[in-house]
Amino acid sequence: MAEFGENKRAVGLPVAGWKAASGGAGMSLETHRGEPVSNGNCSVSDTVKRVQNESSCESPTSESAGSVSASKPIPRRSSLIKDGSRAGRERKKTVSFSSSLSEKKISSAADCIHSMVEGIELKKIRTNSRVYQRYYLLDAGLQALCWEPSKKESDKARISLASIREVRTGRNTETFRTSGVYEQISEDCAFSIIYGEMFESLDLVANSAEVANIWVTGLRYLMQYGKHALDMLASSQDSLRIGWLEQWFSSAAESDGQEDAKEGIRLQLAIKLIQGVNPGVGRGKVEHRFKELQRVRERMCGLTLDTKSGVKDHGENKRLIGRNEGVTRQEFIEVFHDFCTRPEIYFLLVQFSSNKEFLDTKDLMRFLEAEQGMAQVSEETSLKLIQAHEPSEQGRQQGYLSLDGFTSYLTSAECHLFDREHDTVCQDMSQPLSHYYISSSHNTYLIEDQFRGPSDISGYIRALKMGCRCVEVDVWDGPDEEPVVCTGHTLSPPLVLRCVLEAIGKFAFVASQYPLIICIENHCSLQQQKVMWQHLIGILGKSLYTDPPYEGESYLPSPHALRNRILLKGKKLGPGSDGEDGEVSEEDEGAEMCQRMKAAANSGGTVPGGNEKDMVQKSVSFTAVTQSNPPHLLPKRFQLLKELSDLVTLCRSVLFIDFPTSSKSQNPWELCSFHESLAVRLASESPGDFVNHNKHFLSRVYPSPMRIDSSNMNPQDLWKCGCQIVSMNFQTAGLMMDLNTAWFRQNGNCGYVLRPAIMRQEVSYFSADTRDTVPGVSPQLLHVKVISGQNLPKPKGAGAKGDVVDPYVYVEIHGIPADCTERRTRTVTQNGDNPVFDESFEFQINLPELAMVRFVVLDDDFIGDDFIGQYTIPLDCLQPGYRHVPLQSLTGEELTHAKLFVHVALTNRRGGGKPYKRGLSVRKARKGRDYTALRDLGVRAVDEVFKMAAPPLREATDLRENMQNSVAVFRELCGVSAVANLMQCVLALGSSVSGPDGAPLLLFDLRDHYPTLEPQGPLPDILRRVVSTYETMVQTSRAVIELSDGLYDRILHIQTMAMEFHEKLQTLAAKEGLRGRKVSRALESFSWNITILKGQADRLKHAKAEVQENMKQVHDAALAGNLTKESPGVRRVCSQTRRGQDD
Repeated sequence: MAEFGENKRAVGLPVAGWKAASGGAGMSLETHRGEPVSNGNCSVSDTVKRVQNESSCESPTSESAGSVSASKPIPRRSSLIKDGSRAGRERKKTVSFSSSLSEKKISSAADCIHSMVEGIELKKIRTNSRVYQRYYLLDAGLQALCWEPSKKESDKARISLASIREVRTGRNTETFRTSGVYEQISEDCAFSIIYGEMFESLDLVANSAEVANIWVTGLRYLMQYGKHALDMLASSQDSLRIGWLEQWFSSAAESDGQEDAKEGIRLQLAIKLIQGVNPGVGRGKVEHRFKELQRVRERMCGLTLDTKSGVKDHGENKRLIGRNEGVTRQEFIEVFHDFCTRPEIYFLLVQFSSNKEFLDTKDLMRFLEAEQGMAQVSEETSLKLIQAHEPSEQGRQQGYLSLDGFTSYLTSAECHLFDREHDTVCQDMSQPLSHYYISSSHNTYLIEDQFRGPSDISGYIRALKMGCRCVEVDVWDGPDEEPVVCTGHTLSPPLVLRCVLEAIGKFAFVASQYPLIICIENHCSLQQQKVMWQHLIGILGKSLYTDPPYEGESYLPSPHALRNRILLKGKKLGPGSDGEDGEVSEEDEGAEMCQRMKAAANSGGTVPGGNEKDMVQKSVSFTAVTQSNPPHLLPKRFQLLKELSDLVTLCRSVLFIDFPTSSKSQNPWELCSFHESLAVRLASESPGDFVNHNKHFLSRVYPSPMRIDSSNMNPQDLWKCGCQIVSMNFQTAGLMMDLNTAWFRQNGNCGYVLRPAIMRQEVSYFSADTRDTVPGVSPQLLHVKVISGQNLPKPKGAGAKGDVVDPYVYVEIHGIPADCTERRTRTVTQNGDNPVFDESFEFQINLPELAMVRFVVLDDDFIGDDFIGQYTIPLDCLQPGYRHVPLQSLTGEELTHAKLFVHVALTNRRGGGKPYKRGLSVRKARKGRDYTALRDLGVRAVDEVFKMAAPPLREATDLRENMQNSVAVFRELCGVSAVANLMQCVLALGSSVSGPDGAPLLLFDLRDHYPTLEPQGPLPDILRRVVSTYETMVQTSRAVIELSDGLYDRILHIQTMAMEFHEKLQTLAAKEGLRGRKVSRALESFSWNITILKGQADRLKHAKAEVQENMKQVHDAALAGNLTKESPGVRRVCSQTRRGQDD
């Protein structure tokens, strides 16, 4: 890049500015071809070189290298042919300010067209799955697309731009879908040119998504404006931005005391203005760029004087240069273009701008509805956004959103990935306490490790401010008859109980009004228990909930009913205490750590002078052997004060024996605490029993005491079993704490999150270790496209010198085992300012209610990949569309200005097998369709009822999948990806239905509830297929609307009939002769069948809602695209676009 910068300076010409660089009126095409053409951080030249390096192994053998050289050579600039391989990674990382600043960023259609005239190698995909390397370019007259080498004659190896009907992005043609290399082709690098009367397709793959965007954008503009596209663009392009920047520059000069803006503004002021728009850019980089341009200007001044006088007058040189020490208007615009232009946002803008360089109110409406998922959008909504984000006065007055305004909108809080509706409590808070996950802290008083780390009141304050609703207080006898809080058997210093309770009382309800649980681990004598009781009553007072539970209640009260109340969890005297103090078993979670520390010391032998660190290391080694088989310690007994016992009401600690015992004898207000190892073993051995146990009872899981470093367990391993209280070491940052913090953000950070419905229903089947689809739950497909990053910092403590990073992104899915997976992008070398990844991933989510998405950015290094930032978010909190992701540090703080730019979409699961094998035959034949089967219980009366459900279940499945498959086929014929909704389908269809005279060949009749698609004359075969498929889609949609309610009622009626056997199922099983394991299997099968019935009924209801939404989208898209019988049609859109450009 340094060499490229030197070449540019050797030309001796200053940057001509926006209009000139983009094909201004006074600039010929050949002159422009001498300038560097690039795509910012994704240079075209790098891509050309990469394609050329790969061509020798990727071209079919029939097209040998000899045939390439034998063909007529295509002139290429040497500056376009550079090394784009990863060989550059071998260079040492150094501080470099000019690695990308000398390149010209793509920010206009003119830039795209000029790049296309230069040409580039693309891969051509044929129906026989063969891939051909071709060099494609526009002819000098901008009238045809040409390619070489080819066996065809030169006049045949071209496509007239006038014959192009559509430019389609992605792998969305029959050729792509049936190609054997479908899986190896990136969706973001593929595009197709549909041309001719027979709608033939030229299917191409670029070496990068940036190159594909350049060609798609340029071709669409040329389709719109023809060979006069550059003249059209030169007269109007960037007028909003240039006008705004010139006005802004003049205002800055005036405010700085400059009488004439031509004299320029101070360098420091110019830097401040640039950083005001892009605050993430480093001051040094901006200053370096300005000084680079100033050196060019100084050289030009010297050349001008020499040319005029023929004699070098150094005094005159210094006088002119001194007069121009400030930053000129042209230099300011050029640097603004370098640092405040994001090509990926420009390419997004032109997708929706009807081939303009700005979005009008209707364009913005389409974007908000089709991509951002906003409902009830009007032109007034668009206008408000324009007024809020468009920087130019002209744009605000005319209702236009320029590239800078669009960038402002996409980087605003409105386009945050996190749905702001979840910033407040948005879930039902009136269900029993056992139906919620509860944010819980372990050893809350510690601020470092378990064994020798310091204790501090700040641990409680921090946890409570973070929304924690369950804190831990380990109380021991202290000096001066004052109980203290500490971890027993360790070196951690104690805290005075009274101070701890005062902090809890002050901050208990600062972040949340919902109940706070205090887990008291009592190790005090009766005398100090009396003091403890006095402090609890005196400090927490009326906040303590002491009402006894109602006998016979099946569930605990709700969080709503317990607002602003504090519940004590601890030991309680039995009913036979008769008002006296009594003996209970002691809870001592640290006893195991103490025993193992001693065992480790004994096993290794005590060494004189041995320090505490050696003992800890021995303990960890000893733990590795004994972790899987924790010793069974007999709990000690101690005397419990009656008054203290009476304060424990809804959270009485009891010992867990096994699930059958708990089912028979445990009360809803009794709570079991599970050692981490025991909980994980139960989750593995009895996942279904664990889930059923947690429907009625609270379960608390605490980390292994041998986590001496205060590391955290994975909360997802326990949440999937329904465990409500998973205690975390809040003081330890990392993946596990990221998951915990993100999980509890989804309900206003109130500390309570409603568990998935399948874990709350009285009769339901769910296995926590499932590695397949969940019965009764409709899977979803999550589509994530990682587009780019912004202002990625150098990792703290990284070994490499300089500020250069080589970032890549991991997208992780956390949830049930069937959902856990991860995918990574490629590495972008030496670019942390605006690396462009442009990679798409697809994930099947089988239990969406328990899934989380995590973005992790790492620095690719030879020694080890360093952590840059991360962001974790529950699936339910994702906003669809184009979103920015604010990155956080290891400790959870937001990294200033560091973001990822992504696109997110959620769709229903459909089809099966590899896409290239399916092609358009994605719909499954009814005979090959998978129908969910109900299980036989072996109880005749119950089985007879369930057999009645088989016909309606089959009808419901057929009804739903026929509709979804017809939508999928229509989507494919419209040439859009599987992510697209029907609004996007119809809008895409509108670009390809124009006849030779410009009149639309297809129009929608919107008078009926189901819009009809009517031909307006003879149709080519492809459009006849579109009409036929649309009619099938309407028929299947109509069937869902008309038949779904009846089927829904039949299924629910059968479910109600079956539930009448629930209470007496065990008796019926005994009468049928079932014993032992067969009875358990019958109960499990009953739960399975009920879950299937309810799930299928719910999916039928969702299918009806989906149809209603689909028909609404078709209606709205037909109006937005002027494809209705009442409108002039596509011609009107074209005329509006041209009029807007002329203006």
